[in-house]
Amino acid sequence: MSLPVPTSDALAASHALQQQIAAEIAAHDGAISFSRYMELALYAPALGYYSGGSAKLGKDGDFTTAPELTPLFGAALAHAAAAIIAQTAPHILEFGAGTGQLAFDVLSEMALLGIRIERYVIVELSGELRGRQQDKLRDFPQVEWLDALPESFTGVVLGNEVLDAMPVELVIRHPEGWQELKVTVRDGRFDYLPVPASAAVLAQIARQIPEHDSLPVGYVTEVHSVACAFMATLSQMLTRGRGGAAMLFDYGFPGHEYYFFQRATGTLMCHYRHHAHPDPFYYPGLQDITAHVDFTAMALAAQDAGAEVLGYLNQAGFLIAAGASELLLRTDPADSLRYLPQARALQKLLSPAEMGELFKVLLIGHGVSLPETLLAQDRSHRL
Repeated sequence: MSLPVPTSDALAASHALQQQIAAEIAAHDGAISFSRYMELALYAPALGYYSGGSAKLGKDGDFTTAPELTPLFGAALAHAAAAIIAQTAPHILEFGAGTGQLAFDVLSEMALLGIRIERYVIVELSGELRGRQQDKLRDFPQVEWLDALPESFTGVVLGNEVLDAMPVELVIRHPEGWQELKVTVRDGRFDYLPVPASAAVLAQIARQIPEHDSLPVGYVTEVHSVACAFMATLSQMLTRGRGGAAMLFDYGFPGHEYYFFQRATGTLMCHYRHHAHPDPFYYPGLQDITAHVDFTAMALAAQDAGAEVLGYLNQAGFLIAAGASELLLRTDPADSLRYLPQARALQKLLSPAEMGELFKVLLIGHGVSLPETLLAQDRSHRL
């Protein structure tokens, strides 16, 4: 691979994390689950990708998200959220708030709508990102930070590209059945070690993968136990409240599309300095590691925990229904210096060839209903 060379400080941090991971492997009979490896690579205190101090987002980071492209994304979310807030309470919770740009845009649009948000709660695991959020949102005194989801919540929950960063188990179809791809150390480097799948992983495979016994030998994919557990916790938080909904944006597929025969190497992908590549063992702690989201599994986990699946839309349908195109026209098309960059950014969010189709929105909730404009775009029948 031809990737940018890390700085000496970054290499030292990655080396320290590699030693920590290797020590845990040695303490567990020479192998740990890929899910545990991914958890350490992303979230190990002070050294993991999200818990360390490097920039993640923007031109100096590793990837760019929808809120970083245009404030129209957050403004459209505010209009959709307003319909839920009218049924519940003026409270918003955002999980994994990035640079704080989405919160800034949502709060700014809410103010234009004449809606005062009493509480905007951010659950953030990254110290570096929390610092950026606090600077970005210093003029919004209603913003507060938590380290974990509260027991109950009433209002709107936002999650943009949260589920894709949750650890996954890697599994491979073997002639004698499914195996887990664990992580070991071989010749001084991290490597995969196939072992028979545990009962818990086999149960997740049976729950998550349609026709799992008919997939070809050598087929590699992911199962999402951690994300399913998160969905259960999120659902319980909403059902304990007095009404609310979660809007979860991410890239992925329903289960019957996720496990195509042709997708035989899975969806695991890494991002380093705006370069995408498939090697999760490249300088752990310095790169993002993600997998596409199985939205069917997420919806089932939410339902099992007592929440209702309110809707499932592609991102283009959601943003159009939320009025993104009309919001763009608040900028005079004759003012090309301001209008054209916003129009190009919105086109990227809406285009089927860009983010409009690959990115989906799963809406779950309790005690609320969606506006007709969103329901008209619903694709829940495809889950």
